[in-house]
Amino acid sequence: MTTMNSPDIDAIKHFLLTLQDSICRQLEQVDGNAVFQEDAWQHASGGGGRSRVLRQGTVFEQAGVNFSHVSGAALPPSASMHRPELAGRRFQAMGVSLVIHPLNPYVPTSHANVRFFIAEKDGEPPVWWFGGGFDLTPFYGFKEDAIHWHQTAFALCRPFGDDVYPRYKKWCDDYFFLKHRGEARGIGGLFFDDLNAPDFDTSFAFMRAVGEGFLHAYLPIVNRRKPLAWGDRERQFQLYRRGRYVEFNLVWDRGTLFGLQSGGRTESILMSMPPLVRWEYQYQPEADSPEAALYRDFLPARDWLSTEGEE
Repeated sequence: MTTMNSPDIDAIKHFLLTLQDSICRQLEQVDGNAVFQEDAWQHASGGGGRSRVLRQGTVFEQAGVNFSHVSGAALPPSASMHRPELAGRRFQAMGVSLVIHPLNPYVPTSHANVRFFIAEKDGEPPVWWFGGGFDLTPFYGFKEDAIHWHQTAFALCRPFGDDVYPRYKKWCDDYFFLKHRGEARGIGGLFFDDLNAPDFDTSFAFMRAVGEGFLHAYLPIVNRRKPLAWGDRERQFQLYRRGRYVEFNLVWDRGTLFGLQSGGRTESILMSMPPLVRWEYQYQPEADSPEAALYRDFLPARDWLSTEGEE
């Protein structure tokens, strides 16, 4: 993971701050009622961030859009144990991470993240990479939405190579899978990590494309589904499925684990949790119900691009 070209850390940080501003502004416009509240914070070993949370909106029950830029003299042992080449290096990690929990159960939950990491040591080339992606977690599936979501992901990947979308789509399917449940968290999207090839400029351009492409994928779905009427049945299923979101983040998510182990701000890290959630022992959806269709037709990994035009 070592390359000789020098990353432009200032340019990355400027992009991330601008991206946070843009996403917050557009989400406020869609909600039409609530606004983001910001907490600025400092990291004990260096750096800090801006945590922004919108709550009790007309469309979004809770949305968090966080920027962080933290640094340290050394990584936590758990991180350097898996990446021995990072031992003894000072590091910087920066990124924008967001999670959106809508109020209407017909509007999907969504998550996106773009990030950059660099570890440096005097007299040696830096070790750096980009990571990120976005994924969609519907409670009630709509084929039109799934196709649009993946078409948008495919389009932003295409300038970077024909193999990029299928590779990062599969990585997303594999990553956002609850192994203890044997089921996917949602319908996937894109996930990438350790990206530093072929060079800094191309890697940075791809990260920007993912960050800027997220709302192009998400907002048309929000605007289509937010007018739909819903009741207690839909709400209860939404709260139950949110439990899967919590389980994944606390059991499997590497970003949550790294943030907590590196002394990150706990409130910002756990911003991803939904404000309300429930669990139910051995829940089974009614046969041939819209709830059963989620498990049957949407959660199993599939090629959504090839389903366009199907009835």
